[in-house]
Amino acid sequence: MAGIQSSWSALGVGSGLDLESLVKGLMNAERAPLDRLNSQLSSNNTKISALGTLTSKLSALQTAARDMKPSALQSALDKFGTYTGKLGNENVAGVTLGAGAKTGSYSLEVTQLAQAQKVRIDGNDINIGGQIDFSFAGDPSKNFSVTPSGSSLASVANAINQAGKGMTATVVNGGASGQQLVLTGEEGTAKAFTVGGAGIGGSVNTVQAAQDANLSIDGIAVTSSSNTVKDVIEGVTLELKATNAGAPTTLSITAEHGEKIKAALEGFVKSFNDAIGSVKTLGAYDSETKKKGDLNGHSVLRDAQSELRNLVFQKSATLDKNGEAMTLSKLGITFQKDGTLSLDSDKLAKAVNDDAVKVAGFVAEVGGRFDTGLNKLSGIGGTVQSASDSLKSSVSSLEKRKLTLEDRMVSIEARYRQQFSTLDTQVSKLNSMSSFLATQLAALTKNT
Repeated sequence: MAGIQSSWSALGVGSGLDLESLVKGLMNAERAPLDRLNSQLSSNNTKISALGTLTSKLSALQTAARDMKPSALQSALDKFGTYTGKLGNENVAGVTLGAGAKTGSYSLEVTQLAQAQKVRIDGNDINIGGQIDFSFAGDPSKNFSVTPSGSSLASVANAINQAGKGMTATVVNGGASGQQLVLTGEEGTAKAFTVGGAGIGGSVNTVQAAQDANLSIDGIAVTSSSNTVKDVIEGVTLELKATNAGAPTTLSITAEHGEKIKAALEGFVKSFNDAIGSVKTLGAYDSETKKKGDLNGHSVLRDAQSELRNLVFQKSATLDKNGEAMTLSKLGITFQKDGTLSLDSDKLAKAVNDDAVKVAGFVAEVGGRFDTGLNKLSGIGGTVQSASDSLKSSVSSLEKRKLTLEDRMVSIEARYRQQFSTLDTQVSKLNSMSSFLATQLAALTKNT
């Protein structure tokens, strides 16, 4: 439209009339529908952005709710348990706990530690440069050979170490007995080996035989090829360090649930309050300034606020030790006057101490409840998304109408300018004729 206006920049010059202002006035009237359409577009885009903000807050709350739910293979108690393992005699073994650990007490007796086979070969009994073969009767797939390329006993050790087969070779300077090659395998009888081949020209002396670890847990015999004993007790790894035959020690596994439950509920309360704060801001109205929130009066806000309150007060299927339905208020979570939640840590700690099983189960239930309920609001096909999709569809339609109207404005302005240009020319001609006639009449009057 600017191009049309510049091409008619001299409009009104011939007639002396302010035709440019007249065209602008007419176009302002013509553009009224376009202005209303732009205003509607702006309003819809603002609402789409506001719905995006609301979705973000509700999604954060849903994430916090999901953090309150155990996995498919967990109990609620396991979800929130911080487990600790301790041995009466810590010299016997170290304890590491992982997924699946349960509280309990066990008797542990270690009668034999696992150890690796170790052999010694006199340096003079090694034919450097010859092939050395390693055979494993317990697992032939581990058999391997090396052919050192150097000219020293150290080159033989390097070749074995670089093979990466779990065999460690060390050169020991034995003084009067000369250099010795010491070979150490891996723990367990299945890793016992023999050494031969053209590279071995003498005897191989066994320093230490391979053996498995033998232990018992609550009288149940266990054999392990390694001193790292995993999942004999579910979720427990024992690192055996010494034997205690005849003097069993006690392995105690305890759990503390308060901290994880508290952390989960603190995250939930914060995310809930953020979501409620967003609902209030987006739906606000200041009677003094007449300023409205971006979603003031929008039904989706009423639905969100109503759903959140319903989820908080929904009756629980979990009963406390008195047979009464569990509620968030019994865990110290209550509504404030502004609609937000607060958490009383002392009340929560007491509830956990009184009955950790019930509290953990209820927290998991609330997490599941909110996860499902929030899906109806901010999930695929939910209330918020449907409202946003509807607005986006409206914006797309309005954008098409806007392009059509803008093209129409170009045509209308071109027509007006053409019409007023013609008028300008005609008035200019009439003005010239009038001036000519006036001159002629003046001349006639003077000659009479």
